[in-house]
Amino acid sequence: MKQCPECGREYDNTMMFCLDDGAELLYGPASADEPATAILSEPGAASAVSSAEPVATGFPASESPTRAQINTTDQTAIFPHGAAAKPQRNLSELSERQSLSAHQAAKPRGKAGSWQPAKRLAVFAITILLLVTGFFGYRYFTHTKQIESIAVMPFVNDSGNADVEYLSDGMTETLISSLSQLPNLNVKARSSVFRYKGKETDTKTIGKELGVQAILNGRVIQRGDQLILSLELVDVSTENAIWSQQYNRKQTDLIALQSEVARDVSSKLKTKLSGADEQKLAKTYTANPEAYLLYLKGRYHTSRYTKEGLDKGREYFNQAIATDPQFALAYAGVAENYIAASDWFMSSKEALPKAGAAAKKALELDDQVAEAHTSLATVKWWFDWDWAGAEAEFKRAIQLNPNDAKTLEFYGWYLIVIGRIDEGIEQNRHAQTQDPLSVETNTLFGQSLYFARRYDQAIEQLRATVDMDQNYWLAHSFLGRAYEQEGKFDDAIVEFQRALQIEKNVAENSAMLAHANALSGKKGEAERILQQLRSSGTYVPPYNIAIVYAGLGDKDQAFAWLERAYADRSFYMTWLKSDPQLDSLRSDQRFADLIRRVGFPE
Repeated sequence: MKQCPECGREYDNTMMFCLDDGAELLYGPASADEPATAILSEPGAASAVSSAEPVATGFPASESPTRAQINTTDQTAIFPHGAAAKPQRNLSELSERQSLSAHQAAKPRGKAGSWQPAKRLAVFAITILLLVTGFFGYRYFTHTKQIESIAVMPFVNDSGNADVEYLSDGMTETLISSLSQLPNLNVKARSSVFRYKGKETDTKTIGKELGVQAILNGRVIQRGDQLILSLELVDVSTENAIWSQQYNRKQTDLIALQSEVARDVSSKLKTKLSGADEQKLAKTYTANPEAYLLYLKGRYHTSRYTKEGLDKGREYFNQAIATDPQFALAYAGVAENYIAASDWFMSSKEALPKAGAAAKKALELDDQVAEAHTSLATVKWWFDWDWAGAEAEFKRAIQLNPNDAKTLEFYGWYLIVIGRIDEGIEQNRHAQTQDPLSVETNTLFGQSLYFARRYDQAIEQLRATVDMDQNYWLAHSFLGRAYEQEGKFDDAIVEFQRALQIEKNVAENSAMLAHANALSGKKGEAERILQQLRSSGTYVPPYNIAIVYAGLGDKDQAFAWLERAYADRSFYMTWLKSDPQLDSLRSDQRFADLIRRVGFPE
């Protein structure tokens, strides 16, 4: 125990000064008649008061004292256990403090043996100030570490009106896009976070599944021309709110609000921004609120990837352009829309030139739009068969937005079909890391493994993808193809039937089912499906018909339909070099001639 030499009050060993009179506390007897020995507050700061009266240090005279240890990080000092409420001082300050303690303990005292009251009060006040400052400084700095990964969860539409769902979704996408441009910040893509839409999932589960440090939740209410946006940033490890804010704005201020929110969120993440980064967050592509809302509607419907959704999405994008002809993002949206429709709902010859023109217009207005570079790369690859030009555009898009999963997965697919297998697989793995819960990203990874002829790996990947979403037809389709190459025709037919049940409007599903039936010996069933395709009255890609004839063993018809696909500039022709379903045709000279004319790089 320590005692006050003035009043005799006892304290535990953590105290330094008496709370009644401010006197320095000492170990041992408090009587003025007995010798008092000052015990220094920290080991390793020995100081002799005089040659006749040595001061105890806690160390043998032959030992060198060791300074107190303080561990530091880039963010703040981390104090030893139990010291959160007791701030540590630097070595010079300790030495001065300890010397003063020894001096006060050894010097003769006045009649009352005490310091002047003003000095005692000052020392007491400084001590309390240091304690309080150290405690709150420790609490503040240990909770403001920089956040390097975040998931912006789908904003909840609290308006009570499903017709404004596009607004909550669009605001989420815009914020994801803005934050994704920041260096050293991993922002999970739309396709991963939107899997949680409408689901009650706890913060820790989301954090673990997505591998992020924080999540941002939001709620949107539209009342007439008023918008209310409530945000909450949550630390995944503690499930505590780091920051929350409510914004009340007019709907006409939505564009400025989006920029304001992006700046506010980035500041709460403790992200250090350069001037260029701040400009990216502040950037708006249109000043017209009506055009912006039409653009959000276009993205909302296009993301459904159905014929109806693509048609409606394209209509909204064109309305946005009519409202603001300088709106680069709206042109980029048109390009993405036509690419999605190509060879599914309209011919490549009709869709891809329009996609290319829209992408070029977007870049003419603003060459920093990464998604427009990705679209232009896809057009150069699928339609122009300009392989070098496509790769240059992919690289430019990645330079502008290194974390965009769609660009990474498309670039990986491109590398696979031209034969750069290992590079392509690596790009797809990177895309999967950026967008781990995206059904599209995981399907394209499985597709790449299929084209790389790694069928066991493709089956494992695609099975896991089907488990993520039983209603994504493309995953079933490529799982069926992988089974087919392994000779598991019954399993393949089941998967193709499931794909066709989910999406009847894509001719590819019927063609795959016919091909599997032909290989399994059910040629009558294959020919029946083929006849349905040829008489459907809707657009059927010639490549799909060629695949069925290849399965039936009719090479002449297969090559005749491949020639039609070539004339249509079908994007499927870029599969020519890698598609296992055409292996029965590869020994024919006509196949080598097609490869040459498509112009695959060596």
